[in-house]
Amino acid sequence: MAKGDGACGDSWIAKEMHKGVERCSRLSETVRLLLCVGGIFICYLVFGIFQEKVTRGTFGENHERFVYATGLVFCQCLVGSLFSGLVLYIQPEVPHNAPAHLFAMCSSTYVLAMITSNKALEYVAYPVQVLLKSCKPISVLLLGVLLAGKRYSAQRYACVFLIVIGVGVFMYPSKNRPPKEVGSEVLGVSLLGLSLVFDGLVGAVQEKINVFRVTSFQLMFATNAYGFVYLSAALLLSGEGFGFVSFLSRYPHAVGDIAAFSFVSALGQSFVFLTITNFGPLVCSLATTLRKFTTILLSIVLFGNHLLGRQWLAVMIVFFALLLETLSKRAKTTPSNAVLPDKRPTDNV
Repeated sequence: MAKGDGACGDSWIAKEMHKGVERCSRLSETVRLLLCVGGIFICYLVFGIFQEKVTRGTFGENHERFVYATGLVFCQCLVGSLFSGLVLYIQPEVPHNAPAHLFAMCSSTYVLAMITSNKALEYVAYPVQVLLKSCKPISVLLLGVLLAGKRYSAQRYACVFLIVIGVGVFMYPSKNRPPKEVGSEVLGVSLLGLSLVFDGLVGAVQEKINVFRVTSFQLMFATNAYGFVYLSAALLLSGEGFGFVSFLSRYPHAVGDIAAFSFVSALGQSFVFLTITNFGPLVCSLATTLRKFTTILLSIVLFGNHLLGRQWLAVMIVFFALLLETLSKRAKTTPSNAVLPDKRPTDNV
């Protein structure tokens, strides 16, 4: 074989190897995307099932309801701090110099958002809670305008206006409802409104924390650790801790439900962080928005919740507006600035 022919052969082999590497890289990225988004969906769908089972279900022959929202969030913070602490122990990260009072503020607002959100489930159906908690853009916009003097695009205002319309249609009272039922729903919606305000404050404090280049798991650990301390004191001083322990002793199977609820909450946050780090906040926001819609569908199928025709229309309006709002935003933070998600599981969500 001539020398030129050998060179051509080597060149062809190199090109084919390069194409093979590119195909493997694309496949690897697709697999990672499916794992991250699938992890968010699976974790937070399971989270929703256990949350509704505990907070909306009944226990024992007397059909006793679970009314210990503080105890539930306490378990979440305990597992969240242990989970993130273990991650940081296995894979240490660069220390930060963020002041402790910022973490204390972030944790207090985070804990209050979680407690009010879970407490609301004593008064409203689970799909109502998921839909209203999805309306975080309203509180973020209002707090941004009123407290920080921010200005937003016309498209952002239009999206929020659509969300308000959708919520109004969803919550419009039906005829011939008992006053007691209406009063209970008003209380639940008020608690969810407070939760959204606290969610907005969490975001405002996290923006200040991000200046110090705090990583996701460092923020997760600090927020949950402070929350664990706050809630330990709250359970003891209020006496709710004794009632919470007594309830678990009467219904031991609830311990497993709460443990699973807390674990998938922490694991779901990890998948959110991984998605933001690898694919950016836009992909993560789209995944969490679609997950919330799926959670409503799953709640209707598994727990027999019923929506009227206009409420289905309202759900479509709200999630359409959320998708528009997500697509209209431009990511302004780097992956290392990833913050705690909605709720929440998941913000959630």
